[in-house]
Amino acid sequence: MSQLDHKSQAWSALFSEPVSELVQRYTASVGFDQRLWRADIQGSLAHAAMLAAQGIISAQDLADIRRGLAQVAQEIESGSFEWKLELEDVHLNVEARLTQLVGDAGKRLHTGRSRNDQVATDVRLWLRGEIDLIAGLLSQLQQALLGLAERNADVILPGFTHLQVAQPVSFGHHMLAYVEMFARDAERMADVRKRVNRLPLGAAALAGTSYPLDREAVAAELGMEGVCQNSLDAVSDRDFAIEFTAAATLAMVHVSRLSEELVLWTSQNFGFIRIADRFTTGSSIMPQKKNPDVPELARGKTGRVAGHLVALVTLMKGQPLAYNKDNQEDKEPLFDTVDTLRDTLRIFADMMDGITVDAQAMEQAARRGFATATDLADYLVRKGLPFRDAHETVAHAVRAAQQQGCDLSELPLATLQGFHPSIGQDVFQVLSLRGSLDARKVLGGTAPEQVRAQVARHRRRLA
Repeated sequence: MSQLDHKSQAWSALFSEPVSELVQRYTASVGFDQRLWRADIQGSLAHAAMLAAQGIISAQDLADIRRGLAQVAQEIESGSFEWKLELEDVHLNVEARLTQLVGDAGKRLHTGRSRNDQVATDVRLWLRGEIDLIAGLLSQLQQALLGLAERNADVILPGFTHLQVAQPVSFGHHMLAYVEMFARDAERMADVRKRVNRLPLGAAALAGTSYPLDREAVAAELGMEGVCQNSLDAVSDRDFAIEFTAAATLAMVHVSRLSEELVLWTSQNFGFIRIADRFTTGSSIMPQKKNPDVPELARGKTGRVAGHLVALVTLMKGQPLAYNKDNQEDKEPLFDTVDTLRDTLRIFADMMDGITVDAQAMEQAARRGFATATDLADYLVRKGLPFRDAHETVAHAVRAAQQQGCDLSELPLATLQGFHPSIGQDVFQVLSLRGSLDARKVLGGTAPEQVRAQVARHRRRLA
């Protein structure tokens, strides 16, 4: 009976009794690391090809390994593969089935490697592919936001600071702020990918191997940018997982900020936007309700992803070199982070395409907070007043408007001139929401012409 056929484990010859059922369940990872099977087979094929090229295994062994792994892949894809808890993880399950299919060639596959460098390689290969998918989803979300921005470049939205009406902005400009955030997220993912895409295989358990491996050839075969240069670090490094989860947390924070605004804007107290019905739910008791469950849930899931980041950092902080069983606990937080971010980005790209804007409600809200007060101050500065004096003068004008229950633009010219004689008829263009918006043509400003220019810039970047 081969060691992989024994009921206990691959190292059973050393032990006098099998692992208990409770320990098997406690230590097994096959229930969640099955998703690594494609990466496991991909890495094994590259490793086997290198072993044959180096004369460590025969050409016949390589042919048998390729044939056997192709059948294993077919069985897993079809659902007929039998995953065994006693074999603990994806790696031993695949290797055991390979050995059943091709005999000794399957046993030779593990030459020159350990599960320590094997799992590190598998996770990196898997995560690299997920990062590429996420990059595409970030692009789709940005494109959806660009479409929304372009359609609403001329729509006036009250801009807020401290959640108080501050100055009028273009709704399109507001959406472009999130495009910038998600663009930075994409840059971070691309940067993380470089450090994910390095090969641990060949580090073996911790010290490297005495076999004449060509690690660079394996890295090239797998499309990796280089090899991990220190065997101890190669098997115990999880920086790449932590760094990815940090980048994912930031992306989810941006989603959460957008979610918070969507939730506010859909409420009757704002009424700025409507979310398509397919992204809302009703109430079991209140028939009039349309609840923004998708953004609310995304806001909640952000805490979940941030928690995974803390879990991974805590997991690593006390570990000595090199590999420790603690590292098995890296996968579930990492897997769930990927799943959560990927699903969230996909649904948000679709949801943003279906948003309907109520321009009238936005403009009415902008009129309620003296949003053009700063414009009046700037107007007085252009008339020769120091800004601090202009600021004080406008404060008196705002107080008068508050007392009369009107907007600054509704005060009579004579009243405005009472605050400063240099104020002329041209002030009313300055005090209008549209005039305020159009005046901010500085690069990165909220003027509609700037919004359209930024939309065009982003579209060139994403093309």
